[in-house]
Amino acid sequence: MTKGKTRRSFIKKMALSSSIIPSFPYLISDNYTQKLTLDRSYEFENFTSNDQINIALIGCGIQGIINTNVALQVPGVKLIAVCDLYNGRLDRAKELWGKDLFVSRDYRLILNRTDVDAVIVATPDHWHRRITIDSMESGKAVYCEKPMIQNFNEGHDIIKTYNKTGKVCQIGSQTMSSLGNEKAKELYEDGAIGEIVMLDMFNDRNSIEGAWQYPIPPDADQKSIDFDFFLGDTPKVPYDLKRFFRWRNYQDYGTGVAGDMFVHAFSSLNYIISSNGPKRALSTGGLRYWKDGRNVPDINICLYDYPKTKNHEAFNASLRVNFISGSGGGSGFKLIGTEGAMEVSSNYCKLIRSKKGEIPSNYSLSAFTEKIQKKIKKSYTKKKNENKVKPKNYGESLWEAPSNYKGGHYDHFYNFFQAIRGNGKIIQNPTFGLRAAGAALLANKSYFEKKVIKWNPESMITVSYTHLTLPTNREV
Repeated sequence: MTKGKTRRSFIKKMALSSSIIPSFPYLISDNYTQKLTLDRSYEFENFTSNDQINIALIGCGIQGIINTNVALQVPGVKLIAVCDLYNGRLDRAKELWGKDLFVSRDYRLILNRTDVDAVIVATPDHWHRRITIDSMESGKAVYCEKPMIQNFNEGHDIIKTYNKTGKVCQIGSQTMSSLGNEKAKELYEDGAIGEIVMLDMFNDRNSIEGAWQYPIPPDADQKSIDFDFFLGDTPKVPYDLKRFFRWRNYQDYGTGVAGDMFVHAFSSLNYIISSNGPKRALSTGGLRYWKDGRNVPDINICLYDYPKTKNHEAFNASLRVNFISGSGGGSGFKLIGTEGAMEVSSNYCKLIRSKKGEIPSNYSLSAFTEKIQKKIKKSYTKKKNENKVKPKNYGESLWEAPSNYKGGHYDHFYNFFQAIRGNGKIIQNPTFGLRAAGAALLANKSYFEKKVIKWNPESMITVSYTHLTLPTNREV
């Protein structure tokens, strides 16, 4: 769909007949507040043993368990193998999914199995590239947790392997395939918010878990954990349980708050507006509270510039994370346009269209005589009437998923398995994954190097940087 058609379609629909009311009832209302229901249908088949998809989990931590439990809700999927470097997690896998599971601390033994069709890669970030490539080269479909990469130079290798092998590879930002995202994309392409001018995203947390202070099991020791394997190609360091169980806190293994949370925003944003990503980023923040040995910030704020493309005008994005929010926490994702705004989550999409103040108020008119004030008001009123679009469509519409909605996480896995069966197309392939992860990593690069970082969203490489002294006392 061309930009011109996209931006005009919303206006055109305002003049259509009542036949469009079930889909777009807000379009002909002068002032409204209403709730509508989103819906999802799934195409299921009667699966035989030959249709069954056997999966393996590599990385049986928090997200690995969540991913697997969701994946197993999709009909025709069976878990047959689990890999983790901590014996306790292998024991937990058998508690959750059966004593007959094949378990190993070496993922290569799982990839050697001919009965494994697909793998879920839910390891620390620094292992994503290697395991994802090894898995596709061994003939497995891959569901790789976000962010797809830890470093900029890793993504193109994954894309090359993906193209060479032809294997299905879905990057796991779990809200990507959600009803909320789909409705937001539909509304944006219909011109509901006009041209996008800004993205506003925030994530506030106020808990130990929220700040990655995960519990360390009392039975963990050098025998029950393969710490050397965990390190991989990272710098060799002494055995350290905090590094193993709280790996997100360290630059060597994770990608900080940007890689953990900013990447979700970029995934949804790029999908909704069909963007390839930003061209420039400026990041600041600090380690304000969680001074527990981590070397990544617990507060991070980043500003992004998006270039003009055939799908959108130039706009800005503001993303922030706060791991010590005294307000108690919360999150938000809002697309702001020239004609309206959308608040988007996995389970809902809220469209807000507000009246513009088109006639000057007494605030600015008070400096003129009464006679001049009347003339000014008359000229503005005349201009407004000449440019008036009828009917008006100011107000709010809220689309909500029904109570029985399986969720965006389920939808993402459903699409993954449908693609494996040849019945669908994934929406978050490695190219998409690199653009989302790359945008997030710009925040880290800018933060640690105190520079404005430039990025080419088409070639997906950093192209240059500008030196800048940021107005903050760097504590990390």
